[in-house]
Amino acid sequence: QVQLVESGGGLVQAGSSLRLSCTASGRTFSRDAMGWFRQAPGKEREFVAGIGPIGGNTQYTESVKGRFTISRDNAKNTVYLQMNSLKPEDTAVYYCAKRYGQSIRIRPQEYDYWGQGTQVTVSS
Repeated sequence: QVQLVESGGGLVQAGSSLRLSCTASGRTFSRDAMGWFRQAPGKEREFVAGIGPIGGNTQYTESVKGRFTISRDNAKNTVYLQMNSLKPEDTAVYYCAKRYGQSIRIRPQEYDYWGQGTQVTVSS
């Protein structure tokens, strides 16, 4: 059974930075793509960023390009989301997700395991 544990959320002012971390249990971490999603109140869960197994392949939703960076450390079974220049519209619960497979996917249904989520609140 795979478990994902996120950390690093919080309340910050617009323009600030946060780094989210997600540590996974299990022995297949280095073979699989990982993703970060977010869900704001009353909205559907949306793809934020994804990363391939060895980190060379990344993908971002348009609204975070140039501000967020996804990375991973396979030796630590951990994926990160560095968030810079945060905006109030980035406020959401952020989830990391793992899927079996090397390709990045943007639909939540294509991920097999989810963390519990970490709240990010950006004040104006």
